[in-house]
Amino acid sequence: MKFNRRTHTCGEFRESNIGEHVVLNGWVAIRRDLGGVIFIEMRDRYGITQVVFEPSFNSDAHEHAKKLRNEFVISIEGKVRKRPEGTENPSLPTGQIDVMVEKLVILNNADTPPFAIEDNIDVHEDVRLKYRYLDLRRNEMQKSLLLRHQMYQLARKYFDSINFVEIETPILMKSTPEGARDFLVPSRLHKGKFYALPQSPQTYKQILMVAGFDRYFQIVRCFRDEDLRADRQYEFTQIDVEMSFVDVEDIFEMVEGLMKVFFKEILGLEITSTIPRLSFDEAMEKYGSDKPDLRFELPMVTLNQVFDKSEFKVFKDSHDKGGIITGLLAKGCGDYTRNQLDVLTDFVKKLGAGGLIWMRVKDGELDAPVAKFMSDEEKKNLIIAMGAKPGDLLLILTGNKLKTLAIMGALRLEMAKRMNLISPDAKPAILWVTDFPLFEWDEETKRFYAMHHPFTSPRIEDIPLMDTNPEKVKARAYDLVLNGNEIAGGSIRIHSSELQAKMFRVLGIGEEEAKEKFGFLMNAFKYGAPPHGGIAFGFDRLAMLFAGKSSIRDVIAFPKTSSGISLMDDSPSHVDEAQLNELHIKVRN
Repeated sequence: MKFNRRTHTCGEFRESNIGEHVVLNGWVAIRRDLGGVIFIEMRDRYGITQVVFEPSFNSDAHEHAKKLRNEFVISIEGKVRKRPEGTENPSLPTGQIDVMVEKLVILNNADTPPFAIEDNIDVHEDVRLKYRYLDLRRNEMQKSLLLRHQMYQLARKYFDSINFVEIETPILMKSTPEGARDFLVPSRLHKGKFYALPQSPQTYKQILMVAGFDRYFQIVRCFRDEDLRADRQYEFTQIDVEMSFVDVEDIFEMVEGLMKVFFKEILGLEITSTIPRLSFDEAMEKYGSDKPDLRFELPMVTLNQVFDKSEFKVFKDSHDKGGIITGLLAKGCGDYTRNQLDVLTDFVKKLGAGGLIWMRVKDGELDAPVAKFMSDEEKKNLIIAMGAKPGDLLLILTGNKLKTLAIMGALRLEMAKRMNLISPDAKPAILWVTDFPLFEWDEETKRFYAMHHPFTSPRIEDIPLMDTNPEKVKARAYDLVLNGNEIAGGSIRIHSSELQAKMFRVLGIGEEEAKEKFGFLMNAFKYGAPPHGGIAFGFDRLAMLFAGKSSIRDVIAFPKTSSGISLMDDSPSHVDEAQLNELHIKVRN
């Protein structure tokens, strides 16, 4: 089917093009037949141009255009004219002109699509994912992927400008514990052995530091077999970064430079000051999260001192067990009904709280079922500590410290929604969270796990505590948080084989297991490993936030559903017996 190469795209015509003879290729977005004149809105990824088939201008083209339907693929030749007065479309950049068609070539017919190819469609996401090739024609999806492309280019340009080298690391690698299940790839040539898809290039980038590449970055695909949600996929993209001869401040400076570029080029916002910092302990006590959303003011208040001599059994038991009493002030919510308060109670109970203590503030007094268990001094000090006024509502939780703070943090977000505290136009809130615990204790397995990963360095002054009080050791680790989302995380790494061996011992990883899983890294350290550290950005999450979306599936071309299925190509799928035999695999029913 013969057609001419396009001379222009559908998004570039302006009044300066009037009179030109042009060729356009694209899709039929909208077809209108008005009294014998056929108007087509023709679409490609660059925009929309209206083309006109008028029998008095070219009868053959007009007759041919009667066959056109939405999503037909066409090529047209014609002449650009100024639209007749009163027919301009100011909502389109090309809305001052149209093209009078002299020749039409239908390149392909199209069935009626299962949903309209337009923005803000009311269709189930599963349908969009099944017909992803149609969904990706929509302007809002194309804008998201073009923004993602722009962020790729900005990142590469930035890192290149400060002497980073982009180096690819293997996709088929050794299985190592990284915190989630590996995706395993069976080896055909080595019976019974498996490669793993990388959860991150962590060990490789550390080896690159040993190799002398002092500044490495990579935009890399990673894989984790874990439960999916709106901001998590089996396969995801990281901007992976590592640097030698650095400390925490060097990492912060490098990251803040990149964020300034993203904010300026994508959002048109200037970051002029240093990104604020909160320690893990501060973030948990004040916001109940290690990734707090600071777009609104709704801090939590620790109330242990207010109730340190309380005879109220709930508070006394928590205080005696080293727990925490934390409060949240809901300004102007003192008129909440009992039913509304019961809903909030159910909310925290589902998260694991024993219950919710609530108190209304009325004329300097506290109206609550538990008020009778509190002394006048405690009531007075509570009102002062919370900064409460008449008409406010106090919400209090008590129990195990981290668990209780996390539940109150979730309640904080819930109350922010109920109180409409998060404005769509709110200024983005970015911060560093630092000084994480190096280890976290798992009650079920009765052992410590690395909060980040086993290569994270402890604070130098805390190294002696690794043998005596591991739970008190702080890590030289840091997360970057944007609008309540962790968008990057990293640490200064252990570069001493002796300290790494000590880390393995605390984690319950024996010498043989360490040698089997990490021997290649430990051997590399013996030949002169420099001090090094790095960070990895969750690129999908970054793109989601900068695009103003609520799911990373909207900034990924071909994502999986929440159950890990690709509805478009029906993967995962069965493979035939011959393939399984080649890989020495037998599937058990």
